[in-house]
Amino acid sequence: MKSNTPKELVVVSGKGGTGKTSITASLASFFPKKVLVDGDVDAADLHLLFNLKNTKTEDYYGGSIAEIIQDKCTQCGICESLCRFDAIIFEENRYVVQEMSCEGCKVCVDHCPEKAFLWKPDLNGIWMESETLHGSLIHARLTPGSENSGKLVTHVKEIGKKRAIEQNTPLVIVDGPPGIGCPAIAALTGASGLLMVTEPTPSGLHDLIRILDLAAHFKLKSCVLLNKADINPKYEALIQAEIKKFDASFIGTLPYSKIFTEAQLKGQSIVEAYPDSKESIYLKEIAKRVTSFLGL
Repeated sequence: MKSNTPKELVVVSGKGGTGKTSITASLASFFPKKVLVDGDVDAADLHLLFNLKNTKTEDYYGGSIAEIIQDKCTQCGICESLCRFDAIIFEENRYVVQEMSCEGCKVCVDHCPEKAFLWKPDLNGIWMESETLHGSLIHARLTPGSENSGKLVTHVKEIGKKRAIEQNTPLVIVDGPPGIGCPAIAALTGASGLLMVTEPTPSGLHDLIRILDLAAHFKLKSCVLLNKADINPKYEALIQAEIKKFDASFIGTLPYSKIFTEAQLKGQSIVEAYPDSKESIYLKEIAKRVTSFLGL
């Protein structure tokens, strides 16, 4: 019996600027049925390459913060002494919580002898659902300076998977955040496969090794695409050697091309803006290899 659980391809990179989002948008053109998710909630930009329609927006509450009930507060100072984040200060003859410093640990709430605290939901950002020519796009925007970006990444991924099941769509493509921190871990958790986009530079190689190591730790199936390969060809051999160490797959290369930027300025993927270009032909072949890699 065939499962209706969709496959999840997460496009990641150890660093920013490798071309990950451009490649994600381009690959979307070659899969007839999919749901798109932008997992880079701190700096979402996948939506810039699509003509969005009927965007629905909802608030996202990813945690809670404390607030002092002044009528109950006896100014004993216990909360200030216990707060290791220095979020509680005494000003204008009263104790107050600095919301930007509050980490939501709840120590002050649990140890206040007068029960003089409110524990209120913290608005961390918004998440959105939009229609595109390529299907649904789930994306989000974290409030600047807000915590819980990993939780918001998990949230948009869950919505994306839910939509894929509802629409009987076999694939969810996630444009993951760069790096190997909490948001990246949240993005790759539960993935059917990772497509790692790297570049032939010292930092590109260094950070590729970090993301390969992270994927190996979680025992995730991975393949690597070398973008801008022709700017420093000697790095292809170095990258291939590292890929073998981690038992990942090398899925191909793409040349450096200015038309990626030109397509971005048009608000399109390179496949839409320049469908007959050699770059689009390369990407079509990459999409075939990704299809085989995922077992679709």
